Amino acid sequence: MRIRTTTAAAVSGAVVLSALAVPAAQAFDSHQGNTKITKVVVNGGKDLVVGTSKKKFVITVTGTDPKGIKEGIALVWHGKAYPERADGLIAPRAEPKCVKLSATKGTCKVIVVADPSTLSNDTAGRWKVLAGLLGKGRAENHVIKGKYTTVGVKRAAKLTVDAAPEPVKKGESLLVSGALTRANWESRKFAGYTGQPVKLQFKAKGASSYTTLKTVKSDAKGNLKTIVKASADGTFRYAFAGSSTSPAVVSAGDFVDVR
Repeated sequence: MRIRTTTAAAVSGAVVLSALAVPAAQAFDSHQGNTKITKVVVNGGKDLVVGTSKKKFVITVTGTDPKGIKEGIALVWHGKAYPERADGLIAPRAEPKCVKLSATKGTCKVIVVADPSTLSNDTAGRWKVLAGLLGKGRAENHVIKGKYTTVGVKRAAKLTVDAAPEPVKKGESLLVSGALTRANWESRKFAGYTGQPVKLQFKAKGASSYTTLKTVKSDAKGNLKTIVKASADGTFRYAFAGSSTSPAVVSAGDFVDVR
């Protein structure tokens, strides 16, 4: 495992400690005064799915302080301890925007950027979310939680399907092929996702839903191949349920004319 960018550089423009005006020795975790975090929402409650290019995500940190909320911060990290033993970082690249909700309550919107060139494939999975708020009262009033919650950080996946021949006579064999690939953060290319169970599904012409016909396992290059008998006009697709390191994905449909 590795992290190819320094913590200080990755958090430029929104450095955790300077944004919160908290001495480094007090950080992670740190709490002083009556500032409280009441809610943290990462990407609308969804996993962070990262492909082969940079991608932005939103984290909102909501909390209270007797004098109101002045500033906030959030980032996503992987490793045993932040920052000295972190091997993955998805950090803000601009100052968070905070909004007053009431005299004592506020919420801060933090935009973080995932850069695959700084990520290692083997870190895909559950990451920790650091969140912090600075109150408007005394400069020392703050709260920082190094692990307020966790979120899935996953390698984006793609899935294709092709049924042939087209058209086909009823009762004849159809070869349904495809490929399951996912992002390789280190090469910044998509490559085969091997040994994964993928469902072959069929929707008859005029039907409203798909039915699973069988489960096919991707080969050493991520390819999928299986043979079925043509029974009626309809659409074939492949569906992958996802894993702990890659999200669920469904191919586009391929309509077959059975004559």
